[in-house]
This record gives sequence, C-alpha cells and structure tokens, in this order.
Amino acid sequence: MKVLLAGASGAIGLPLVQQLKAAGHDVTAIHRSATGRARLTAAGATPLQVDVLDQPALLAALEGLSGDAVISQLTSMKKSPMTHNDLTATNRLRTEGTANLLVAAERIGAVRFVTQSMVFGYGYGDFGGRVLTEDDEFAPPGHGRFEEHLAAMRSNEDQVLGATNVQGVALRYGLFYGPGAAGETLVNAVRRRRMPVIRSGGVQPWVHIEDAATATVAALERGTGGAAYNIVDDEPVSFSDLITATAAVLGAPRPLVMPSWLLSATPYARAIMTGGLRASNARARDELGWAPRWPTYLDGIATLVTDDPASGGAA
Repeated sequence: MKVLLAGASGAIGLPLVQQLKAAGHDVTAIHRSATGRARLTAAGATPLQVDVLDQPALLAALEGLSGDAVISQLTSMKKSPMTHNDLTATNRLRTEGTANLLVAAERIGAVRFVTQSMVFGYGYGDFGGRVLTEDDEFAPPGHGRFEEHLAAMRSNEDQVLGATNVQGVALRYGLFYGPGAAGETLVNAVRRRRMPVIRSGGVQPWVHIEDAATATVAALERGTGGAAYNIVDDEPVSFSDLITATAAVLGAPRPLVMPSWLLSATPYARAIMTGGLRASNARARDELGWAPRWPTYLDGIATLVTDDPASGGAA
C-alpha cells in the first residue's frame, strides 16, 4: 500500500517505517522537526515536514499525493509524562490532529486509517486484578484533570472508528519500552542509580517498541474496520519490578526505594505507578495473527542492554 504515516519522528516512528518497508509498503512520513529527515530517508521513507495541526498547510503539502492508508502515531512527548501538563499537547493532537488527518485521508483517497490509542483509555486506577478486553468501556468519564486525557482518547477513537470514508482501526498500546523508546535514557538513569522505585506499585501493560510496530503493520493489513485492539505483551508488570530487573541485567546497583506518598505532588504519575491495569491481547492474536516476539519484560529487557554502548553489545 501507499501509506501516509503521521508522527514518524516519534518513539515508534522509525521502527514502524522500517517494518512497513520490509513488508513492501511505500511510506510518506510526516514529521515536524528537520532532525528526523535524514533518519527517515535512510529508512526508505519519503519525508514530509509539516504540522498536522495546521490543516491548510497539511492539505497543501499533500497536493497531488495519493494513498491507500493513513497511520497516525501522533504524540508530543519527549519524555515519559509525569504531570497532567505533560499531556496537554498530545491531547490536542488526539483531537484536532486526528480530525485533520481524517480530512487528509479523504483528500488523498485513502480507505484505511490506523490510529494510536492507549490502554490508559480504560481509566486511571486499580481494576482489582480484572483483565480488561476491548469489550470493556473505553474512556469512561474521569475525575478532575484526568478527564482531559480521557476525553482526548475518547475523541480520537470516536472519530476514527466512526468515520464513514475510511475503515478505521484503533490500537490501544501498552507502555512502550525498548531501544528508541527512551531506552538510552532509562539505561543511563538505572546505571547511575537515578531511577528510584516505590515500595508498593501497581502493574501496567507494557509492549516492546518493535512488537508495537509489527502489530501496527498487522493491523494495517488485516485489522477489521471499526475495531480496536489491545497491543500489549503477555505479562503486566510494575515500574518498580521493570526497573529492578533492568538494573540486574545491566549489573547496575539496585535502585533506591521511596515511599509512594512522595508522588502525591504529581497526581498523574501517582495514578500510573500505583494503579493496577491488566489487558488481554487475545483479540490481536486471533484477528491480526500477531504475537509479541518478546512476550514479557524479562525477554525484552535484554534488547536495552544490547543497545547500550557500555555493555559492549552483549546482554
């Protein structure tokens, strides 16, 4: 297919371009900063620098271009979000950016649209050990500023899955980890013992960045229009256990431990790190024919070490 990929300079962008090209697709990659152009070109994509929030500029940049599908990976997070304000720009991309890309999809003649969604759309909190599926309510009304994020994820999915001009698919990714997904930052922080953990943390669904990319290609090719899929690995794990296991694999000092009440000043980070969220990937396995190459964080952590210059390239 001829694929228009928006958000190509984000965490999943480069591995996704590489896997789309490996599957035989032609990729035009939208990015905002000039720094991503060389990497996208080297990966085999045609780079297109434009701001998707500027609809006239976006449509002008696409003049004369035709395509079969649009993939949205729109986010605006240079680091893992810790506060509500860290998500403000991403919320706008999920609402206005999605709307502009749907107009762009119609303009280029695309019939498929795959959008990035998120497992935290199920809600922020502790689900008491229940494993959530795509049949559970998505983006229920939230409290306080959490409603801002839920409303943005709700809008994103409603727009795409309810579109009449394209077959829309939503991918509810777990938390990303792996090379390129803040992997170098994580490794450096763990080595220097600057990544503390909390005593009592809840579990979250995770997915290796490469597995997220393969799932996206599978959804592009085989996803059912109007469907959402949980893209997570087989074993949810707490931040604390993930960081502790990473330190062990790196041969780094055991992380410092702090009480969870210290997170009270950052309600968003507290909700993520102390809540309990589990999600099933059964639908993605059955309908997309996808399975994670790294089924658990213990399998995938080794890729962080291999990608770490201090390891000498060996896990």
